Amino acid sequence: MRKLLVSIGIGIAAGIVDVIPMIAQDLPWRADLSAFVHWVVLGVIITHVEIGLRPWLKGIVIAELAGLPIMIIVAEQGMRAAVPIAVFSAVLGCAVGWLGARYAK
Repeated sequence: MRKLLVSIGIGIAAGIVDVIPMIAQDLPWRADLSAFVHWVVLGVIITHVEIGLRPWLKGIVIAELAGLPIMIIVAEQGMRAAVPIAVFSAVLGCAVGWLGARYAK
C-alpha cells in the first residue's frame, strides 16, 4: 500500500510540474486536467512496471510511449507543438522513474 501511495504522490508532483506551464499559456482546463491525470497514472505505472532497465531510463521509455498518442494529436497543429510534450515526457519520465526507485519501495 505504501508503494502505491508514494507512486501516486510522485505522479501528482509530476502532474503539477507539467500543468504549470499549460496554465500560464491559458490552455483549456480539460487539457490541463488531462495532462495532470496522465502524470498521476504514469507515476503508478512507471513505479510498478519492471522491464529490466535502469529506473530513469524505464521512466523515459514509458513516458514517451504513453505520450505518443498525445503528440500525434498535437502535431496536427505543427511539429513545433509536439516538441515540448516530448521534452517534458523525457524529463518528467526520468524524474518519476528515479524517484519511484528511490522512495517507492
